[in-house]
Parts: sequence; C-alpha cells; structure tokens
Amino acid sequence: MPRRCDIWQTGIVRAPMPEIVARGGLAGLDIVWLPPERPFTFLADPFGLWRDGHLHLFVEHYDYRTRHGAILCLVFDAALNLVDRRPALRAPWHLSYPFVFEAEGETWMLPEAWRSGTLTLYRATAFPFAWEPAAALPLDGPAIDPTPFFHDGRWWLFYTGARDKATRQSELRLATADHLLGPWTPHPANPIRRDRSGGRPAGTPLLREDGSVWLPVQDCARTYGGGIRMLHLPACGGGPLSSTLGAPLSAPSDLRIDGMHTLSGCGAVSLIDVKRIERSGRGLMIDLARLVKS
Repeated sequence: MPRRCDIWQTGIVRAPMPEIVARGGLAGLDIVWLPPERPFTFLADPFGLWRDGHLHLFVEHYDYRTRHGAILCLVFDAALNLVDRRPALRAPWHLSYPFVFEAEGETWMLPEAWRSGTLTLYRATAFPFAWEPAAALPLDGPAIDPTPFFHDGRWWLFYTGARDKATRQSELRLATADHLLGPWTPHPANPIRRDRSGGRPAGTPLLREDGSVWLPVQDCARTYGGGIRMLHLPACGGGPLSSTLGAPLSAPSDLRIDGMHTLSGCGAVSLIDVKRIERSGRGLMIDLARLVKS
C-alpha cells in the first residue's frame, strides 16, 4: 500500500494579515513561494520578524527519513530575495510552530515541543540564529501550537491539548499570566472549545479595537490542516467564553493544494503554508529503512 505523506510549502503573501481576513482569504493575492525542499522533506509553520530591513522567517524543517523537526531561519531582503539560511534551534525532540515575538526589550521564541513533556520559552542571545532556554511554562498538560499574546494588561496563551490524536485536532485551551515568564494559570473552563473545525491554533492572533480577539484556527474536519478559519472571541475573561467560528478562508489560486494550516502576520506581509498529499511506495520504503536503523 502506498505511504501517505503530507508535504508542506511556505509562502510570503504581499499583503498584511488584516487585509487577508477582510478579503476572506488569499485568492488573487501575490505570493512568493519558497522553493520545494528535497523529496520527503518540507518547511512549514512560518512565523517572522522584520529587523534592520530584513524579514527573518522561522519555520519547522521536517524530514520523513527521521520523523524529526528542527527550526530554521531564512533571511530575506526588502525585495524578498533570500540572503541567508541557517539552523536556529535543534533539540533531541521534535520542534515545530516557532512562534517568535518581541516583548520587554527581548526577542522570544515559543516553539511546540510537546514530546519533551514541557513547554519551553527561549530568549534570543544573538538574533536570529542563537537562542537559550529562558523558562519552562508548566500548564495542564503538554501544549500543541502554543500561541501567546499580550492583551488588556495580561499575557494570554492559546494551545491545544495532546492527550490523543482527536484531542490534538479539536480541544482549544487557554492560560493566562501576569508576567511572560509565569506562573501561568490554565483557564478554569478548559478546554474552552471542542471542535475539529476550529480547535487548534494556526498563527498570530489579531487584536481588534473593540477588545475582541480573532484567532486563526485549523479546520481539521476533513483532513489535518485542511484549511484555516478565524475564531472570534469577544472577551477572554475568567468565566465561560463565547466564540464564533468564521467561514474557511479561501486558498491561494495559483496552486492545487490539499490544505493550509498557518497564517501569521508580519507587518506588510503575511506568512502561510499549504500542503499537497502524496502517496508513493518510496514513502513506505523510507519508513521501513528508518525502522531498520532504530
């Protein structure tokens, strides 16, 4: 039987994230696609920061030969020409979803590393290629796709639980803290949402002028990472939370794709990833070779 592989490709959209949301998607927008990686390898989960006129794009680098992810940084000039590419963070466990942000005069990264059993916040020591652990953030279990933001005088953190495959695609959780380094307190109503159509974070939140939050979430109803919707939360208080799930955002019109699972804002541009599903006997042989080596 052919082995199914989800192969992701990252793109830089020449439009700010609020414009994409207002348009209802990506159809018709100009997108600079990163070249495909070698077979059975991909770049996904893009997040970015502009610094000194350059876009620093952080991505998960994944290889089906090892079933292991690490974080790369790709640097682009103002015209979006690639000028540098190097590893940024490696660990004995799988890393993905490198959420990077600036706060309190420092640059931080909060990657997903749920197989390590904890959530670790990293601080840049020599941006963008050198990082050190700054704090462990214990929650109510391992965190999938941790998404922090500062709002209304406090820190907030959306994430998904990791109990089993169904949980990892459907149970949205929330924690709060007075300080970035914690301690963090899980919301008393966790999980605040159970829904395969919109229960897993998918990028940077949009903070609205009315105090509400728009969170990109994955639509996994049909397939993992099948699409992106915006989840509207009028407030993030301590009681029961109400939320409204928007329609799926339209996919890019220049590629045939089978899914999309990240939308992150980065100033005048936005970052996305899309997938195609491949089925081949070679993928099965890669799995068998890995098992023989283990």
